[in-house]
Amino acid sequence: LVSMAEKGDSSDEEPTIAEDVIVTKYKMAGDMANRTLKAVIDSAVEGAKVLDLCELGDKMITEETSKVFKKEKIKKGIAFPTCVSVNNCVCHFSPLKSDADVILKNGDLVKVELAVHVDGLIAAVANSSVVGSSKDNRVTGRLADVLMAGHLASEIAYRMVIPGGEDLAVTDAITKISSDFECTPVEGILSHRLRKNTYDSEKTIILNPTENQRREHKNCEFELHEVYAVDVIVSTGDGKSRQLDARTTVYKKTEDIYNLKMKASR
Repeated sequence: LVSMAEKGDSSDEEPTIAEDVIVTKYKMAGDMANRTLKAVIDSAVEGAKVLDLCELGDKMITEETSKVFKKEKIKKGIAFPTCVSVNNCVCHFSPLKSDADVILKNGDLVKVELAVHVDGLIAAVANSSVVGSSKDNRVTGRLADVLMAGHLASEIAYRMVIPGGEDLAVTDAITKISSDFECTPVEGILSHRLRKNTYDSEKTIILNPTENQRREHKNCEFELHEVYAVDVIVSTGDGKSRQLDARTTVYKKTEDIYNLKMKASR
């Protein structure tokens, strides 16, 4: 989660981090998100079920957010469900109880992602780790390459999301760092500007775009007080994602409203 602030500034469009109360809510959401993320990572051990990890994360978010702003009628809770994607699964894997169990084993690359909101202000976090790795059992080879590529690319990207910065400069920097480790950013992955009650608003940073995607992608400049969720996903392969057999379980609520004429349809 990256934010840009300058003390004393304000915006008439919507509440921004120029206001102390907004910063407080973002910080609360961020602290809860990080505590939940750590709990899920610590539980991602050999023999653990992905479903159990996802349920752990969602339950903890619900419990943590229930403890704050008890006397105020504000919405809070899960902004993005806990997802645990293993090895070549890119992201957003959150199985149902009816799905076949996915059980972790030593050496698996586990990617955890989740998001918490307080009053519609979203803090998104993610982490990649290897099951069974430790100081005495270090990650090596191509697995180490892709982890370092993702880590360093993220660190650079965070520092480039500043007022006046441009999205394609971040895109190119991530590509360059990844190539140093003979890795490739996953094609078409988007990082979004976060707005109140909106997880994916209009401003985005695209990874490894195709020529067609680069033409269609709307370039943007980062502005003061904007908040972004920077999503960096790197692969040891060609960076092209392919459809898996797993069905979609994570959906986005839209603002579309349909007026049904028939009473039986309502």
